[in-house]
Amino acid sequence: MKFYCVLFLLFITCSLRSEDNNSLAGTRPNIILVLTDDQGMGDLSCMGNKVLRTPHLDKFYSLSTRFTDFHVSPTCAPTRSAIFSGRHEFRNGVTHTIKERERMALSTTTFPQLLQNAGYETGIFGKWHLGDEDAYQPYNRGFSETFIHGAGGIGQSYPGSCADFPPNRISDGRYFDNVILHNDTIVKTQGFCTDVFFQAALGWIKQKYQSKTPFFAYITLNAPHGPMIAPAKYEKRFADQGWEDRIQGRYGMIENIDDNFGFLMTKLEEWGSLENTLVIFMTDNGQAGKSGKLNGVQTPIFSAGFKTGKGTPHEGGTHVPSFWYWKNTLKSGVDIPSLTAHIDLYRTFCELAGVKIPNHIQKIDGRTLVPLLENPKALWNDRKLFIHKGRWEKDTDPNASKLESFAVRTQRWRFVNNAELYDISNDPYESTNVFDQYPEIVAELRKAYDRWWEETLPLMVNENVPYAQEQPQAVRYQKQLETKGIPNWIPPKL
Repeated sequence: MKFYCVLFLLFITCSLRSEDNNSLAGTRPNIILVLTDDQGMGDLSCMGNKVLRTPHLDKFYSLSTRFTDFHVSPTCAPTRSAIFSGRHEFRNGVTHTIKERERMALSTTTFPQLLQNAGYETGIFGKWHLGDEDAYQPYNRGFSETFIHGAGGIGQSYPGSCADFPPNRISDGRYFDNVILHNDTIVKTQGFCTDVFFQAALGWIKQKYQSKTPFFAYITLNAPHGPMIAPAKYEKRFADQGWEDRIQGRYGMIENIDDNFGFLMTKLEEWGSLENTLVIFMTDNGQAGKSGKLNGVQTPIFSAGFKTGKGTPHEGGTHVPSFWYWKNTLKSGVDIPSLTAHIDLYRTFCELAGVKIPNHIQKIDGRTLVPLLENPKALWNDRKLFIHKGRWEKDTDPNASKLESFAVRTQRWRFVNNAELYDISNDPYESTNVFDQYPEIVAELRKAYDRWWEETLPLMVNENVPYAQEQPQAVRYQKQLETKGIPNWIPPKL
């Protein structure tokens, strides 16, 4: 009998060791996060769009572990702030996309800072949108490689500090041949912006692979944000179908993203690097635009069933694609229905990298997704996600907008604007308001929201900040132009 007991104990011990060996914590993969701008659930053919052709992302979708109830903020700078801080954007002072309220609080410790401390190289390629003043720039927030445009979009310019470099502020063709900040030097690029961002990222990634240095690469595209401009060859098919210029440009931008994403995956495969690299594709908010003219007739565009999109507190404003691929490590073609969000990336990346999050930094709202990546059916306790569009007028009391454009989301419920309640588990597209049928749920979610607002209000540190008297990127550009000129960027050999 003792013999069998010993065998049983040995079996249990070996099983536990095997499970420990399969743990993803501290495995230190390379991490590539591809984040697109204003692309929603309906903007992929694998999600049901019959007009678009996105074969590379469709293939990636089929190979990936997919978080099917993944949420971000209703607009772009807020989402980015939540990703890099691990907490709601308002708690970093980001309550808008402009007006000095897009700047992520300097008290925030970003996860790239923590990854750097653990020996990771960190690179950003494309859109930053968390502050154009020097102290807020990515090279001061944890990035060892910076390759970005200014403001929230190429060519944008607003009162205060949020503005792109002056040469990019042209109307026609403004996504081509842009000037870009490459670390400490503004350079002149050639070609379409999305192509350039992927090319710069791949050149840097190749260097890191060759030097066997773990890295985090953030490929953060301005596309398919407006204005809707794509290379002519990508617009042609939609022009031939009779779509108006705006849709030609938007869908052309998406198909260009797809080709670039396919090229990224091809090079990673060629370099033999996919087995130690986690690749993530997601978007920054819900879909922008609901219709366009087809042969002169206003026509709905595919929205994957959601009744709203970008800039709304409803499901269509925050529910986005989130596809995760790690060859021979994560399961392929698996859906994870647990309620997850952008605020979860912070703890997840730190745990994968074996990084301990210090106790003295900002309070982290998010969870780690590692248990779900290891076991898609792992226990995942219910939670409350707090959503607010923000964007109230400058120099006004945020409390006046407290009950406007907000939501609380749990696994089952979505409570919106203090007047709507949807049973998302049975009504994912919010067709039936059950507010009057569940007063106890409304009371619970309103109480939780009131408490969250009270805790968050003091952290909205940018509300009373006056407009900057100059645009930092314009000053930087003019100074370099006068002292050493603007050199041409030399694309890396891939």
